[in-house]
Amino acid sequence: MKPVSSRTQFGFVALGYAAVFVIAAAWLYRRHLQELQDPAAFSGGMAAAGDTMLDLIIGFLFLIPTAFLIRIIAKSEALYTAYSRFLLGLSLSAPICLGVVLLGDKYVAQSLGWLCFFRILESPIILVGMVISRATARFDRAKRLASYALLIEGLTLGLPFAAFTVAAFIHK
Repeated sequence: MKPVSSRTQFGFVALGYAAVFVIAAAWLYRRHLQELQDPAAFSGGMAAAGDTMLDLIIGFLFLIPTAFLIRIIAKSEALYTAYSRFLLGLSLSAPICLGVVLLGDKYVAQSLGWLCFFRILESPIILVGMVISRATARFDRAKRLASYALLIEGLTLGLPFAAFTVAAFIHK
């Protein structure tokens, strides 16, 4: 059996991204039409929770072609090291965004606050992608960079939850 070329593999990944994009667009459009039918029902917290869940599901759907893309580029040391550097930079944005969210609208522009809020909201998806990236890494430098990125992202996601848990026990 003849092996599939890298170009063909990248084409399949592109098709995967396109399929997820079409599915996501259809779901978001359907959600929008439901909101137009009954605006009163979509003004509360339950609608916001539904929107958040839909965003998370779409994010996890995008992880499927991303996992295949990571597997393809893992064969090249130069590509994977560059990708691992990108992951490290992305992970450094998590503590910055957490700080911006904690400062609130009083000290930061509202648009920047919302951007950082959504970055923190999607942090679990990014964390899963980083776990996949670290598990797939073959080269020492790429492994080290992916490990640092995973550590920064995990601590940024985990420390607020740990602080909240400790505060909840102290408050009782």
